[in-house]
Amino acid sequence: MGTDEIEPGSVHVIVDDIHARVVLSGEIDADLSADLQQATEDVREAGLPVDVDVHHVTFMDSSGVAFLARLTSVTPGRVRLHNTPPTVKFLLEVTSIGTMLDIVEDEADGGPGAPRATEPAEG
Repeated sequence: MGTDEIEPGSVHVIVDDIHARVVLSGEIDADLSADLQQATEDVREAGLPVDVDVHHVTFMDSSGVAFLARLTSVTPGRVRLHNTPPTVKFLLEVTSIGTMLDIVEDEADGGPGAPRATEPAEG
């Protein structure tokens, strides 16, 4: 029998003076419920715009989708997702949660052209 290597999920919240950054990696599922709830509270308490890096997400179930939806309701402005892998994009499309978020294609991700991009306004 072969062994399946499953990358455990993790969630980290980093807050600075101008925004909160949430870094998700591995499998984002019900096993992370308590961590996702704590991250939601941390973001709410910060009261800042939120950027979510999902580059290292290998799997996401409804727990992860619900977390992203909760973030949209507790933060000012729109939540921005960075480095979004195809599996996460697919979930956002089929659940319509994607309409509540901005998907930002960072140049550093090396991926093909983005269907949606958000660029900072210059004055």
